[in-house]
Order: sequence, then structure tokens, then C-alpha cells
Amino acid sequence: MTTEPDSEIKSYHGGRLVARRLKAHGVSKLFTLSGGHLFSIYDGCREEGIELIDTRHEATAAFAAEGWAKVTREPGVAALTAGPGVTNGMSPLGAAQMNNSPMFVIGGRAPQMRWGQGSLQEIDHVPFVAPLTKFAATPMETAEIPSMIDDALAAAVTPHTGPTFIDFPLDVVFMEAQESHAAKPLPRPWEGPGANGDAIERAAALLKTAERPVIMAGTNLYWGRGEVALQALAEELGIPVFLNGLARGCVAADHELAFSRTRSVALKGADVALVIGVPMDFRLGFGASIGEQTEIVVIDVAEPQRDHPRAVSVELYGALPATLDALRQSAATGVQASADWVAELRLQENEKRAGEQAEMADDRSPLHPLRVYKELAGMLDRNAIIIGDGGDFVSYAGRVVDSYEPGCWLDPGPYGCLGAGPGYALAAKLAHPDRQVVLLLGDGAFGFSGMEYDTLARHGVNVVGVMGNNGIWALEHHPMMAIYGYSVVAKLRPETRYDKVVEALGCHGELVSKPDQLRPALERCLAAGLPSLVNVLTDPEVAYPRRSNLA
Repeated sequence: MTTEPDSEIKSYHGGRLVARRLKAHGVSKLFTLSGGHLFSIYDGCREEGIELIDTRHEATAAFAAEGWAKVTREPGVAALTAGPGVTNGMSPLGAAQMNNSPMFVIGGRAPQMRWGQGSLQEIDHVPFVAPLTKFAATPMETAEIPSMIDDALAAAVTPHTGPTFIDFPLDVVFMEAQESHAAKPLPRPWEGPGANGDAIERAAALLKTAERPVIMAGTNLYWGRGEVALQALAEELGIPVFLNGLARGCVAADHELAFSRTRSVALKGADVALVIGVPMDFRLGFGASIGEQTEIVVIDVAEPQRDHPRAVSVELYGALPATLDALRQSAATGVQASADWVAELRLQENEKRAGEQAEMADDRSPLHPLRVYKELAGMLDRNAIIIGDGGDFVSYAGRVVDSYEPGCWLDPGPYGCLGAGPGYALAAKLAHPDRQVVLLLGDGAFGFSGMEYDTLARHGVNVVGVMGNNGIWALEHHPMMAIYGYSVVAKLRPETRYDKVVEALGCHGELVSKPDQLRPALERCLAAGLPSLVNVLTDPEVAYPRRSNLA
């Protein structure tokens, strides 16, 4: 966008200024739920060619914005109306904060001229949104809009990436102002400098003497675009790789150095662990999952957002491609990791996979969740996008569903917010219309956002849903039974016909109660040309084995 001479600069209403700035930054879709405080912004988007995608709940609009970010690595944008619209988006903001997802939420707001007088849905959003965002502000004049949007989007993509927020008073977006300057290009931090050279040399020295090194990489590897450099490092030094969060698929599951089932053994037995883009939170036992004598090298896009729960040997912070390339080059003159170490892990990996085959072939009715995933696995394309939204049913998927490309596994992340799945799926299919998008969800999760099948149908978004319907909140029911001998508030209506629910919303539904019904039902849904749901009745007595994640 070029700046015109002052005499030719046009004035636009505030909503049009919002849309023009979004378009200048490459935004093509705005996720929303209709609200009067947003009319001016809708009008601007219509004029500027930004597609409006409306949902049935504001939380889904915000989750869709995060889902867009997750599958494109570009900021997703949602617009939520004033008051309850914004508060309905608080859980997605919390999830995005913990997932470091770059997204921008627009809020409507009561007119500035009426603040304090009791306007409809009047509330100051910024104080309660600010703790969940990197940037939260309100323009007081229409002319402030373009620059403020530049700042919000820049903050969203600057490490650590995350959500940002601006609310727009109704009078501010209906008044006019000139667009006086061009949009500022957004930062590209992954192209920046890597970590400190001395720290890289210290880390390389550890790798040169390591016999049992391991790589544990997570979500910030994906946001930091470090997957190519990571694979080169692993291959040159012969280091086994474990991935969680959005890093899944950054090394293909069938790569000779990719492992998943032996993570506990590898982390406990490693002499050096490269912990890349993943915090040592509950998923890594607050650091206790890593051996007591293991030398830990922490590598990330920026300094940590919270203290490490245990001592680390070296810290490397900076652009991941540059950091990982420099580490590889510095350590390449050393001895490659022991081939025996990799072979030992591969043997145990294969044994654990073989041990799953009995459950995958289980003929019980209702079905074992692993039987569902065994059938599904052979029907998925290599670049299929898989979305998890549930408890035990999705926990099994996390263990056995493989990913082969970056951005192909989406789950709620450490915030654990159910109901995110339909929004993620909506965005994923819109971003990649030619790819399979499969939503794995529990019957409990369906209750949060099942009406979004209406959204999928209205927008012609052909997502395939696969439900594990066991009639309980399994993540709570089984632990309570183990602790107390009973469970409370952990039961749902058994065998509910959710397939009929989605049919009523204009979608295709299938019921599966026996194993031999599963594959034909999946085939019909994949070929339906409509949003679909395979409602699989699963055994409520099957419990995913886990230690408590609450501590």
C-alpha cells in the first residue's frame, strides 16, 4: 500500500479502516458471530473482500482463529461482539496464550460517548483480557485504528507468539478518518539471529561426548519454523527425536530417527537432552521425566515465560533455524551418537507397537478406541489434518495416530479446553480445502460445540467427525472409581444418537455399534461430500492408563 498525496488521501469509516489494515497484512477470513457492535467492521470487510465466517458461538469463532494460526502459521482473526461476546472468547484466548498461538481478537464495545451511562453490553474488556494477551488496547479516535492494528499483529507474531486484542467503541468505528500511512510489514523473527555463540559451543561440547543424546521438541519448534534445521541436526548427529504438541509431524513419524512409544525410557536414559521449544510442564513431569543425571540443553525462540523447574546445563535462545544450524555445524566434528542407543530404542519402540496390536484387533462391542484408530489409520492421506477434542478417546489417538507433516495434529494443548475441535476443523478445512480434515471427539466434548455442525453445513466445510461415545466423562469417572470406589457427576446419557443430531443440522451421520460396521461407515463419511459424523459406541470400561496430570 502506497501513501497518496495529502490532497488525495481518502477518508474511511473506522470499520473500513479495520478491514483495509487486515487485508494489507494478508488476512483473508474473519471468524465471527453476528453482533450489532461489529456492523461497521462487517461492512468494511465486505467492501475489502475479506470473507466473513459466522459460527454458532463466539468461543468457536475464536477457536477458529487459533486453528487458522495453527495450520497456516499466520495470525488468525476473530471478531466478537461487546460484553458477553468477548467474555465467551476468554477460554480460547487462554488456550492460545498457553499454545503460543498468534491470533488477533477484535472486540465490539459500547460507544465511548456513553461510557458509564449503562449502554447495552457495556463493559471495559481490557482489564480482564490483558492477562491473557500480549497486547490489549482501545482506540479513542478513529485515526488511531491502522497503527494500533499494526502493533497488535506485530505483537502476535513476535516470540513468544500469542494472542492480542483490540476493542472498538461503536462511535469510533462509525466515524471517519484518513488512512495516513502504509501498513508496517510484520516481523519475521524466524529469519533472525540465533543464540549466543559461546552458549552454542558449550552445548556442542556436550553433544560431542554424548553417547545417548535425545531430542524432545514441542510447539515452539513449529512456531519458530525450525523443523528443517532440526531434522538436519538429528540426521547428521544420529539423535533420536520425540515430538509433542504442534511439533508432531515436524519429523515424519516413519523417519528412522522418529520415536513416540519409548519417550519415558529415552528421557530417563539420555546423557544429553536437547529440549527444544517445549516447557518442562506437567507433560514432562515438571522436569522429572528427564533423568536426574541428564545434561539438559534448553533451546527456544526466546527466554522462558516461567522459571525452569530444575537446573539446566545450557540455554540457547534465538531464531531456531540459525540456532539449530549453528549447533549442528559446531557439533559435527564430534563422534556421532551411539548406533546401539538408537537400535535399543527402536527395538523397544517396535515391541511397544506390537503390544498394541491385540487391542487394535479387539472384536468387542461396544468398540475399543484402538480398534477405531486401527481402521482409520489405513484410510488417511499422508497430509491429513487430525484434530483431537476429548479426554480418554483423544488420549488414545495421541498415542497411536501418526503425523507426517507439520501442522497436521491439532489438540487443545496444555489448557485442555474441550469444545475447541469444531472451530479448529472449520479453519483447517477452509485453509486447506483439498486435504482430509478429521475431527476426533468424545461425546462429552460434543456437548460444548456440537451445534457447530450447523456452521460446517452452512459454509460447505466437509469435515469428517469420528466420535468415541462411551456415555461417561471417562477422564474423571475412572480415577474417581479408583480413589473412592464410586464416581459422581461423570455420567452422560448412554448411546445417544449424535449421528441423528448432525443429520438434523444438514450433515451426514453414521452409527457404529459393532467392529464390522466401522470401515464401511468411515468410507461413506469420507465420500459423503457433506460434514459428517461417525458415532462409534465405545466401551465405557476401557480406561486410558495415565498418571495424574493435576499435580
